Amino acid sequence: MNINKEVEEKLKKVNLLISDVDGVLTDGSIYIGAGNVELKKFSVEDGAGVALAKVAGLKIAFLSGRYSPATDIRAKELKIEDVYNGMLNKIPAYEELKQKYNLEDSEIAYIGDGLIDLPVMEKSGAPLSVRNAYLPVKKAAVYVTDKNGGSGALREAVDLILKAKGVYEEAIKRLTKKVIETSSG
Repeated sequence: MNINKEVEEKLKKVNLLISDVDGVLTDGSIYIGAGNVELKKFSVEDGAGVALAKVAGLKIAFLSGRYSPATDIRAKELKIEDVYNGMLNKIPAYEELKQKYNLEDSEIAYIGDGLIDLPVMEKSGAPLSVRNAYLPVKKAAVYVTDKNGGSGALREAVDLILKAKGVYEEAIKRLTKKVIETSSG
């Protein structure tokens, strides 16, 4: 997780991380069974990353181009307030989040993997991609995760941002304390 000073400066400003879903929170696979039951595999590591982001005050939003009930279920589990599910044009949702939280583009990171992510990546102050992203998406990113989508890439992005902001160690302590208090209460 080595970054240069220019990327670190961009990440220090980030107060909102917007994540694509299919290909970032999942490996991009969609399992469809009898009765049109749809299944997706999400990484527990990304859930831990969301929890870490929350204790550090970093806002997280999900922005998916494809509608999926599984995305809504996962977002609810993680208590993600801002979920945009089924938006091929991601710019309106990006602008809505920017206005809702009164942010500048420089305060928003976006992590994606596909072509429909490029317009939002171009607007955000810290465009990120997963290791197995489409090549033009990787080229547009200031950082490409070591992890593939669906394998903890969001967690890696959260760690990266919190380290750049200098709050990673404190966030780990706060999350650990919160877990201990919750389990012993």
